[in-house]
Amino acid sequence: MTIAIGDKLPAATFKEKTGDGPVEITTDQLFAGKRVVLFAVPGAFTPTCSLNHLPGYLENRDTILAKGVDDIAVLAVNDWHVMGAWAQSSGGFGKIHFLADWDAGFTKAVGLEADLSAGGLGLRSKRYSMLVEDGVVKALNVEESPGQATVSGAAAMLELL
Repeated sequence: MTIAIGDKLPAATFKEKTGDGPVEITTDQLFAGKRVVLFAVPGAFTPTCSLNHLPGYLENRDTILAKGVDDIAVLAVNDWHVMGAWAQSSGGFGKIHFLADWDAGFTKAVGLEADLSAGGLGLRSKRYSMLVEDGVVKALNVEESPGQATVSGAAAMLELL
């Protein structure tokens, strides 16, 4: 079952690369008492993710934060090495969280997994964005096609804020 507006996020632990190496970050650490924009992509370094989805959030980071958002995070079913490399190569390292949902635990728990085996990617996340306030989903925008980043893009999120 897919998570819905008004639902509390399930407990999960992600990995994130920092200047000191990998750290674990829990949903409580990221969302408790905060207003956070979370967006998910099918995979780091994939074309739509790298050329459209992520750049919009990086370019609009300050504007999003100025609208009362405490943090921005991108999530993918990749390992922390890949997410860390993507953060570095995109210029996003230290600006937003690059969360590795390495075993798809969170992705499956929120019901937003996508079987992209036909394209050689295996189990991944659907492309979506959500606004989370104190761990509760306030807005959820799921793309119909993984190759699109319109309803889940930064411009759409800015309209919601």
